[in-house]
Amino acid sequence: MRVLLIEDDEMIAETVLESMRREGHAVDWAKDGREAELSLGNDLYDLVLLDLGLPKKDGLQVLNEYRRKGGEAPVLIMTARDAVTDRIGGLDSGADDYLIKPFDLDELAARARALLRRRTGQKQPVYSHGNLSLDPAAHEVTMDGAPLALVPREYALLHVLIEQPTRVFPKHELEDRIYGWGEEVGSNAIEVHVHSLRRKIGPEQIVTVRGVGYRLKRLE
Repeated sequence: MRVLLIEDDEMIAETVLESMRREGHAVDWAKDGREAELSLGNDLYDLVLLDLGLPKKDGLQVLNEYRRKGGEAPVLIMTARDAVTDRIGGLDSGADDYLIKPFDLDELAARARALLRRRTGQKQPVYSHGNLSLDPAAHEVTMDGAPLALVPREYALLHVLIEQPTRVFPKHELEDRIYGWGEEVGSNAIEVHVHSLRRKIGPEQIVTVRGVGYRLKRLE
């Protein structure tokens, strides 16, 4: 999924970026409130991780304006502001969850997975399609019950496809979903990832819809 991290502390941001990317997410990083507003205006994100004490514009102001303009992505506040009134203010401003710094990265990942499941309407933590299963919590993919060794891009690609297995995803959207800002994307990067993933799960599992994009095969 595509995640926007809004955090001005470089050390915290780098740690969260690495953790989220290990989870298979494409992550963009905004370093202040103004940059956050510009990023949120693109309406690209499945999840927003928001610090409150930001330069140029406070995080609560960013959140209030995002919700006022109709922004619907779930927002998880990450902050050192631990007073009950701060938590109430964050939730009343439209946040979906609130995490106090310092926090455990595994807890952050679990909360992010829960919010993403809620956004996609996925009640169960494991995605299944035919003989394929993807468990985001374990970061594990199995086929016929046997684990598959996928590299991060292959995992991220399959994660996108298996969440909405009947939908055809255009190449540009797949690029947006599995690459973050500043990451180099070759002109045939998606084709390469699809090819390598097909080698591991079977060429028939991913269908090419000519002129449109890719989807998983239909189940009979």
